[in-house]
Amino acid sequence: MTTNELTEPHSPGDTPTPVDPVDSDGAATTDAVPVGSWQRGLMLLLLVANASMLAVYMGVGSVLLPLQIADIDPAHKVAVLGLVGGVSAVFATAFNPIAGALSDRSGRRNPWILGGAFASLAGLAFLGNVRTALMVGIGWCLVQATMNVYQAAVTAIVPDRIPVARRGTASALVGLALPIGGSVGVLVASQLSDRITAGYLVFGALVAAAAVLLASSFRDVPRETPAPAPAAARRQGLAALLSALSHHDFRWAFIGRALMVLGYFSVIGYQLYILQDHIALPSGLEPAAAMAILTPVSMACMAISTVVGGLLSDRWNRRKVFVGASAALAGLVTVIPVLSPTWTGMIVFSALNGLAFGCFMAVDTAVVTLVLPSAEDAARDMGVLNIANAGPQIVAPFVASAIVTAFGGYSALFLIGGALSLIGALAILPIRSVR
Repeated sequence: MTTNELTEPHSPGDTPTPVDPVDSDGAATTDAVPVGSWQRGLMLLLLVANASMLAVYMGVGSVLLPLQIADIDPAHKVAVLGLVGGVSAVFATAFNPIAGALSDRSGRRNPWILGGAFASLAGLAFLGNVRTALMVGIGWCLVQATMNVYQAAVTAIVPDRIPVARRGTASALVGLALPIGGSVGVLVASQLSDRITAGYLVFGALVAAAAVLLASSFRDVPRETPAPAPAAARRQGLAALLSALSHHDFRWAFIGRALMVLGYFSVIGYQLYILQDHIALPSGLEPAAAMAILTPVSMACMAISTVVGGLLSDRWNRRKVFVGASAALAGLVTVIPVLSPTWTGMIVFSALNGLAFGCFMAVDTAVVTLVLPSAEDAARDMGVLNIANAGPQIVAPFVASAIVTAFGGYSALFLIGGALSLIGALAILPIRSVR
């Protein structure tokens, strides 16, 4: 059993005060849980912490890294970006659940948040000062590993401290991290596209500052850690780490999330090259500047659907219909740039795709917190789930480069990305414990 009391921010010497009744699993025992000012403050800080993370993923992964690779090897940029993304996927997918499990066992979140953030700052500083494709790959692997340590601990705070009845609202607010962080990340990266080294340092400082703000504003609530496992159990560590996938509902939530994210980021991760080589841009509009326009359009739509989807799913106590419909929409809109490879077509695609992905991520996050197999292993299991977030985002360039190379263009990339999202929409149907 974990001690998972929700406590208010405190001054030195204060005694933590429980504010919500919790059961033995750490979940709220009633749906009528008032939202205190400390909860709103925590949600806001989680928004900042997650937005800084997404700013790194979008600003670096979508703009700075492709530009750096294109400068190093313009003739093979598609293949090199895919290779770098594919190799770094191993680090991203491994470090997230491992860091989550270690965070659970340590009973603390803040050391992992701070350690991951400052290690990421060092990795980004290194990445900004390398000049070969090999060293870029090594640097991006380091950044992905350390950012996933940070992400695992931050993600676990919602099931740790937010009552079940408020998970949809919390997920919606935290879900705003993607439109806010993504927009800030791409805008900053576009402004610093000719000063890549400075750009990497700015993103490193951003995530480090967010980690310090979160860790210093809310005390790390101690959690009772399980007794040390016997030797035989430790030998089954990998099986235990992935045990959540043996649970029917969690497994289907994992599959749906992975397919949706893979479809989305296969296209978004190559958007700079799509604008360079596939879309007819207006005269005088450079691809980096075009991304600085498209991203806020997409993210504004994403912010609207994130809030509306999260709040309505709470009010109606319905999750699956929002998740399924938004994933289906994300799949269908990918035909727009295929039929109309124009600047107008990309604007329409970006807006509709943002609406779909925002609603999906907000409500699907609430679904995941409701199908976690065990509160005692919340960070570990959320870390496993984050494989479905981080893994596809980093694998996507590898998959996209293979598609573009095999089919000789970006139309196939849009269509295959859309098909993945449509299959992800179907994956929500077998989940039984969530309506």
